Amino acid sequence: MKKFIQNHKLALIGTFLGGIAGYFYWQQIGCSTGTCPLTSKPLNSTLYFAFLGYIFSGFFSNKKTANS
Repeated sequence: MKKFIQNHKLALIGTFLGGIAGYFYWQQIGCSTGTCPLTSKPLNSTLYFAFLGYIFSGFFSNKKTANS
């Protein structure tokens, strides 16, 4: 488990920060009518932003791929 965390530290941090940002987005901006699919529930916006945080954390990785 320790090795997994060390190898995926940036992705885990990005996912966690994205989830926090999604929750605060729902809390501060949200959807007053409840008809918005993304911001009507805190779980929806938290998971969506956590996914975005995971995706964006990949932009900062230093791993190189081999061209073969």
